[in-house]
Amino acid sequence: MTNPVPCQLILALDLETREEALAMLDCLGDSIKWVKIGLQMFTAHGPEFVREIAGRDYKVFLDLKLHDIPNTVSKTVKSIATLPVELLTLHASGGSEMLQWANQARSDYSAQLNLLAVTVLTSMNEAQLHSLNVQKTTEEQVLHLADMTLRSGIQGLVCSSLELAPLRDRFGHNPIIVTPGIRPTGSFKDEQKRVMTPAAAAAAGSNFIVVGRPILKSDNPAATARAIRLEIE
Repeated sequence: MTNPVPCQLILALDLETREEALAMLDCLGDSIKWVKIGLQMFTAHGPEFVREIAGRDYKVFLDLKLHDIPNTVSKTVKSIATLPVELLTLHASGGSEMLQWANQARSDYSAQLNLLAVTVLTSMNEAQLHSLNVQKTTEEQVLHLADMTLRSGIQGLVCSSLELAPLRDRFGHNPIIVTPGIRPTGSFKDEQKRVMTPAAAAAAGSNFIVVGRPILKSDNPAATARAIRLEIE
């Protein structure tokens, strides 16, 4: 399958301190355009850190994976709507009512914000799903959660790159699909179970690939980021 929409790189800025994060961005400069702020950095440094990153002219993907009762998630989306965030994650397993409430809050307070529902974490495999009493295959569970998510009005999905082909076959090119667990050839998988190279993920239909440690631990992060962008673009 050829992806009709150019795939973009998102840097997972998963570092220990604000100082490390800003030093990394100084090093990377304009070799990246998107930055993912995850739960670790957001918990430590809060909304001001989001504003600081956006103030450096980066687009922000806030990866909080919200999962709570519908009212709480709705109010959280309302709060995040005040921040310069373009992508925000929540868990599809929170259910259709939670997803609908979240999407209504997005519509009411920040129509430019795109919500992304996490299907099955890339650190999980079928054995772990079975331990949670989910008897479907990984692909079946991803498709089930994706169908519920998109019927709830959510704009996109987060999934392993291994599920890209069946998702695009079923839902076409409209949903935004973000794929973490991307590892350039020769990189360690770390704790990720379901991984793919940048070029393969782009060809399979990913709109955004998320790469962290292969860039952050590189001897030349900017060169690594540019090489990945060249590979996917």
